[in-house]
Amino acid sequence: MKTKNACMLLLTAAIWGFAFVAQSVGMDYLGPFTFNAVRSLIGGITLLPFIALSVRKEDGKKAPRSRTLWLGGLCCGILLFAASSLQQIGIQYTTAGKAGFITACYIVLVPVLGILLKKKTGLRVWAAVVIALAGLYFLCMTERFTVGKGDVYLFLGAVLFALHILVIDHFSPRADGVRMACIQFFTCGLLSSVPMFLLETPKVSDILQAWAPILYAGVLSCGVAYTLQILGQKNVSPTIASLILSLESCISVLAGFIILGEKLSARELSGCVLMFGAIILAQIPEKKKKTLQEARNEESACSS
Repeated sequence: MKTKNACMLLLTAAIWGFAFVAQSVGMDYLGPFTFNAVRSLIGGITLLPFIALSVRKEDGKKAPRSRTLWLGGLCCGILLFAASSLQQIGIQYTTAGKAGFITACYIVLVPVLGILLKKKTGLRVWAAVVIALAGLYFLCMTERFTVGKGDVYLFLGAVLFALHILVIDHFSPRADGVRMACIQFFTCGLLSSVPMFLLETPKVSDILQAWAPILYAGVLSCGVAYTLQILGQKNVSPTIASLILSLESCISVLAGFIILGEKLSARELSGCVLMFGAIILAQIPEKKKKTLQEARNEESACSS
């Protein structure tokens, strides 16, 4: 793997990890739907220059299929709206570090939900699920054996993020990734605007006060990080790439500690370790068993 690609993916993980702090700080000024609406629209606008450049380079080449592109972008945008809304609501009631780790459950949930698409799941993934559940227990359960309201919102958001990843996996080979991301951000922003006006009272003055976390979440987390992910994953094994990107969980804890002064108890830290271990275990590919025909082919090749 090229060092340049690894650095791009590591920077992506760092941006996403610190984004939990930006989201937490942004909630001091704005409601969850207002924050998501503004950041998503900014994220979509950020990608427009990249699309314009790609259009110039593709001049004279075959244009991507618009129907698949728009369908994929709209489906991803709807799921992103639902998932990010639950995440943003939940982050109001918990720490940035816990939010990062609970959200990281999507890495384990993706292969589990893949069963619905008739994708095989090995024993290693099931073991990772059990370890992740144990980690969630230590991370989220209080002394009185109750789960915080914010933890429930975040976990439901993680389930939707897992579905979001599966939808991207379906459409990404059939459509341009940057264009589809742009459509999904504008879709998410417009959908977030509806509850923003119905349930909240957005004010321009509040948005201006939260300019720093909004710009970080919009430009860096949505626009720049997504583009870096696309560039960094070129010629890199998906397993290695996902392992590097999963470091956003650890970075979110460090960011909460460094910037917000948040502290995790020994119980919560043990939950973090278990969850990160589960994330790594789930991403290790299963060794494929050789078929009888493959074995015979190898034997004939060696004998010749």
